[in-house]
Amino acid sequence: MTSSDSPLSFAALALADPLKRAVAEMGYTAMTPIQAQAIPVVLAGQDVMGAAQTGTGKTAAFSLPLLQRLLKHENPSLSPARHPVRALVLLPTRELADQVAQQVKLYAKHTQLRSAVVFGGMDMKPQTEELRKGVEVLVATPGRLLDHIEAKTAVLNQVEYVVLDEADRMLDIGFLPDLQRILSYLPKGRTTLLFSATFSPEIRRLAASYLQDPVTIEVARPNAAAATVEQHFYRVDDDDKRRAVRQVLADRQLRQAFVFCNSKLGCARLARALERDGLKTTALHGDKSQDERLKSLQAFKDGSVDLLVATDVAARGLAIKDVPAVFNYDVPFNAEDYVHRIGRTGRAGASGLAVTLVTRHDSRLLAEVEKLLGKKADVEHLSFEEERPRGRFNDGRRHWSGERTAREESSPRPTQRRALPTAAQPADPFFDQPYQPPAEPPEQPPAWEQNTAHPTRPGLSANIKPKRKVAALFKGT
Repeated sequence: MTSSDSPLSFAALALADPLKRAVAEMGYTAMTPIQAQAIPVVLAGQDVMGAAQTGTGKTAAFSLPLLQRLLKHENPSLSPARHPVRALVLLPTRELADQVAQQVKLYAKHTQLRSAVVFGGMDMKPQTEELRKGVEVLVATPGRLLDHIEAKTAVLNQVEYVVLDEADRMLDIGFLPDLQRILSYLPKGRTTLLFSATFSPEIRRLAASYLQDPVTIEVARPNAAAATVEQHFYRVDDDDKRRAVRQVLADRQLRQAFVFCNSKLGCARLARALERDGLKTTALHGDKSQDERLKSLQAFKDGSVDLLVATDVAARGLAIKDVPAVFNYDVPFNAEDYVHRIGRTGRAGASGLAVTLVTRHDSRLLAEVEKLLGKKADVEHLSFEEERPRGRFNDGRRHWSGERTAREESSPRPTQRRALPTAAQPADPFFDQPYQPPAEPPEQPPAWEQNTAHPTRPGLSANIKPKRKVAALFKGT
């Protein structure tokens, strides 16, 4: 047997020629462990509960055997009725759904099988038009799929295969009620595949409810980090985090990297701050529109930007080739997200670097990560070559540090201003005279009361003074 026909090669699989040709054109030759174990089981029509490290090829592990089994339904008919939904793939995030849909299209490009993707944040009309043309493989997020089900633009009564990818993330987000509703629309006699990077008790309960005698495939210890990723933990102050990112980028001569934050606001502010530092940066978080998120992701993929600053919305499943490093700017709140974050690098057997910046406030979160990894983290000291900005500077968060900005430090301190000379004014003897109080004039009645006789009234006492006349602007009527 030649090396190309080894048990771990795609050439050895019982796949149709159109699928083999697509795989070869994508440059895939050897299978990953999850693919080698899962593909034969799915081809046999059995339910699968698969766990593997993130970035090990779970998408191909379920896409290729599903397409192989759906080839019996391919036809050139233009009638939508001849192209009902036969396979449903559910994913937790829009970016992941779009990525899986692109992979499915590439695998099926030499066949007559149709595929489509629906997710939120976009107009439903184009999605509705595509669904009405008929598709065999539908990739979707749960919320938007329910919208199409209620609008009767997605009919699932002929689904033969359903895939729950990144199922643990869907449960974390709170999609369990939506999943239960969607699964209730599907036929009972179907093949169900559940793929997840982690196996929690909740995932096992979900599998027990909807999978029939599943074959459990675990190619690595649950929640384990990929062995190809070099992990470093650096102790830094809050004000030195940005400087630490720049230092590691320069020391390792890194071209691109993910930078993960815990909050959407912190993500946006850090992206702006790094952009001011001269690094081409884009942000990816939940407050951006779907169009902005896709553009940010595409700019990072094609190399237009150096750093993708993101929340955990980008931590799951995004497959971007040759990303050399991941920075945990914030230690994740959920220890499992640490594994998913660093899984963005070191993919498909390549080496990668994961740098976690630890402050004095992160002791509890670091302990959770250590418990998950099963080993003590070696927290190192990072020496800086560039000087720390002196004075008052904005570190990307809400507060300012120090007293003066770096720009103020670089400029000379202001000196006391001297009065400008004024032009000489002509002398006036009146202003040179000393002050003299005015002479008190004799008390006289107002002009309007002078020479006016006070009328006397009979019986009026002489001690009662008559009313004084007051000057008025308008004469009364």
